[in-house]
Amino acid sequence: MTEQIQTPPAPEAGAVGGQDGDTLLQVTDLVRHFPVTRGVVFRHKVGAVRAVDGINLSVARGQTLGLVGESGCGKTTTGRLLVRLDEPTSGQIVIDSHDVTHLRPGQMRPLRREIQMIFQDPYSSLNPRQTVGAIVGAPLRLQKVKVPGGVKRNVQELLELVGLNPEHYNRYPHEFSGGQRQRIGIARTLALRPKLIVADEPVSALDVSIQAQVINLLEDLQDELGLTYVVIAHDLSVVRHISDQVAVMYLGKIVEVADRDKLYAKPRHPYTVALLSAVPVPEPLSSSTGQRERRARIRLEGDVPSPLLPPPACRFHTRCWKAQQICRTQEPPLAELIPGHKVACHFPENTPQVSESSPEGAPQPA
Repeated sequence: MTEQIQTPPAPEAGAVGGQDGDTLLQVTDLVRHFPVTRGVVFRHKVGAVRAVDGINLSVARGQTLGLVGESGCGKTTTGRLLVRLDEPTSGQIVIDSHDVTHLRPGQMRPLRREIQMIFQDPYSSLNPRQTVGAIVGAPLRLQKVKVPGGVKRNVQELLELVGLNPEHYNRYPHEFSGGQRQRIGIARTLALRPKLIVADEPVSALDVSIQAQVINLLEDLQDELGLTYVVIAHDLSVVRHISDQVAVMYLGKIVEVADRDKLYAKPRHPYTVALLSAVPVPEPLSSSTGQRERRARIRLEGDVPSPLLPPPACRFHTRCWKAQQICRTQEPPLAELIPGHKVACHFPENTPQVSESSPEGAPQPA
C-alpha cells in the first residue's frame, strides 16, 4: 500500500542535535518513581515505588528490541514512558532526534504520528460502542489527516493489510475473536504510519495457536513498512523469534543487553541464566553424543523484593547464588564485557575468569 500520510515537523523545542542517524530511539537514565503518601487531609510523601530506576536503551532504525523480565519488574511502565502515556521523573527520551521527555500534551500531539502502542488486552483496548471503522479511523480524525480516497477507503486498506476482511468495516468488536481484535488494534496503530511501535505483551492474552500468526504478522509489517519495534514480553520463545536485540530487566533496572543470538547462546547475568533455564526445549540433544539430555533448571530462592524498598547495590543479590560482599555494597555498572554484550554483574556467567574461581553455593539442577 502506498504511503499516503506525510509526517509533520516536530516541535523545535524538542529537537536534539548530534544523535546517531541510525538510532531511532535513545533512552538515557530514565526514572519513574510513584510517590507513596499518607494522610487524609494533609497528605505527605512517605516513600516511592521505584518502578523504573535509571535505564539506558537504544534501538536502531528498522530493528526490534525485546524487553523481558518477571511480572512487576517495570516493563509496562517503561513502555508507557516511551510513548509518553506517563510522565518520567527524570532522564531523557529521544525519538528520531527529538527530545520528547517532558513535552506538554499539545507539543506531543504532532509526534503521536511517530510513535504508537499495541496494548496487551485486545478486549479492553477497543471501545465496544464503536464500529471497527470508527476505531481504526479514529487516529486519522483526531490528527485531522486528509487521505486520498477518504477515511473509509484507508481503513479498509488497513484491515486488509492486517489480514481482515475490508467488509468488516461496520462490525463491532464483540463480533470478533481475540486474535482478530488484536489485528484491529494493530490496524489502528498503523493508521498514522508510525516509525516506532511499542508492543506491550502483544500475544500474551491470545490462544497459543493464534500467537504465531500475530507474531508473523508483526514481522511482515516490519519488512513491508520499515517499522521499528520495542516488544515487551515475558515469553522468551516469542522474544527469541521476533527480536534483534534483547534487554533483560529486573526490579526497575536493565541487567543485560545483547544481540539475540549472543544472549541465548551465552547469557552472562545469573538472572538471565535462570530465566533461560526455564524455557522448555523439545527433545534437546547433546552435541557430542547425539542422545537426549536433561536440561539443568535453576530455581531461584525467595520472592522478588518490593520496588518500594529494593535491596541496596545489586538488586539481584538476595536471590543470586554467586552473591558476595561486594554485591551487597557496590552496584555493578552496565558494562560491555564483549562487543555488543553489556552486563551489570560483578561475577558474570560464561566467562573463563569467573568459572575458575566461582563462589560456592551454586544451585543444583532441578
